[in-house]
Amino acid sequence: MSAWYDLTQPTEMDLLVGASDFTGYVKYCRTVPTRTAFDLLAGYFDYTGGMIADAGGRFVKAIGDAGLTAFRAEDADAGVRAHLDVQHLGNIWLKENGYPGHARFRLNLGPLTCGPLGAPGQAHFDIIGSTVNIAARVGTEGFAMTPTVFRALEPTTRKLFKKHTPPMTYIALEDKHQT
Repeated sequence: MSAWYDLTQPTEMDLLVGASDFTGYVKYCRTVPTRTAFDLLAGYFDYTGGMIADAGGRFVKAIGDAGLTAFRAEDADAGVRAHLDVQHLGNIWLKENGYPGHARFRLNLGPLTCGPLGAPGQAHFDIIGSTVNIAARVGTEGFAMTPTVFRALEPTTRKLFKKHTPPMTYIALEDKHQT
């Protein structure tokens, strides 16, 4: 096996997962030809996916403006720093290429299953599990991570972040708490 993501069978492991998307993408797509939107995404993911790979991670896939990335759990600190760089430099790239919004990043760390997924002869590396789902649902308009990710960071990297507690809400007594 040449790399942790060159798997031939589904494998369970802990990974740092990054889920990203663009603000204002639906509105943007209403104002430009589909080829313009495609070229923007192709250029952005080529640029930022290369940055993720250079840092030891893997650009897993794009679904429209949404991107999914992964790093080994033991490389979480480097992965978080790489995502910060991708957000900063990627947003500059988006602006220089006429995109009116910015990229949002959400990170989580935990167990999942990864390996080849897809039609016969067309399978590609993918990651599946609640770790991915939680990453995609972290609320932010910029850059956010779960406490699990924060606890995996080196002290110097932790200093780049502040704790954010969502507004308090009140729910009916009979309602279950939602996570």
